[in-house]
Amino acid sequence: MNRTEAFLLLQQKLQNPNLIKHSLAVEAGMIKLAQFFSQDKEDWGLAGLLHDIDYEQTKDDPDRHSLVGAEMLRAAGLSDSVVEAVKTHNQAHGLVPETLMAKALFCLDPLTGLIVAATLVLPNRKIKDLTVDSVLHRFREKSFARGANREIIAKCQEYLGLELNDFVSLVLSAMQDIDRDLGL
Repeated sequence: MNRTEAFLLLQQKLQNPNLIKHSLAVEAGMIKLAQFFSQDKEDWGLAGLLHDIDYEQTKDDPDRHSLVGAEMLRAAGLSDSVVEAVKTHNQAHGLVPETLMAKALFCLDPLTGLIVAATLVLPNRKIKDLTVDSVLHRFREKSFARGANREIIAKCQEYLGLELNDFVSLVLSAMQDIDRDLGL
């Protein structure tokens, strides 16, 4: 499956524009991390783009989220590494991500939400004006964007060997590169 086919599939499965934007943000972050780690940008991008493909189908049963999506992607012929990354990104299952791709997706997913929330409190709501320092400040504010699991984001050091500020910098840069697609 190529990126165009993957995006069409995503649009068939997700109707909420904010979920599609979230998927684009995670895709951009995964591609940036793939470049950083000299990995396959296409596979990593597909994992990011499609990681929540089952979200609307499983929203009332979060224990099935990512398991249904992984099976959808397996049936669609995506690689085992993409399927595994999608399957393990939902911490509710208690599955430990094993591959570098899966670890990246696991840490990256909640960070994109924190970055979006930090953008939305800026006076002009423009991601291009958001700084790494501002994201790190918001990271330390436990009451801000409570849904962005700080423990998972912080695993970037253990899982990826990246200091938090470097991880935030890479992901923020990736999201700033697609600011128009994100509506930010």
